[in-house]
Amino acid sequence: MSHWTDRLESDDAEDSLVRPYTITRGRTAPQRDDLTLITVVTTVEPGDGRAAARRLEPEHRAILDQCRTPAAVAEIAAELDLPVSVTKILIGDLVSLGRVTTRPPLAAEQSGGLNVELLQAVRDGLQRL
Repeated sequence: MSHWTDRLESDDAEDSLVRPYTITRGRTAPQRDDLTLITVVTTVEPGDGRAAARRLEPEHRAILDQCRTPAAVAEIAAELDLPVSVTKILIGDLVSLGRVTTRPPLAAEQSGGLNVELLQAVRDGLQRL
């Protein structure tokens, strides 16, 4: 490979690390420990709607758009193409702002515990990414 190609690949690797660090404002771990891969996130529309959304990072707005239909944390991370830890930080921001709600999946709520088959399906899907 040429020096130029090596430099482009190096720049891409650095950019892929810098952007998550920037959008989380340097935070490396979520403040909330109740968010799992299968936690369901749903957008809550505030009274001022789009005006408040303009002050958010593009990734926050993407989460709000995606979660108009309830989505699992793992699905959100895959759609954003971000690490799950970064996605959890962004979701935590939105929870703090009252812009999304979170809950365990219905199967876990109804049975009183986690659905092992669902967890395995999520794990298998994440490994394919």
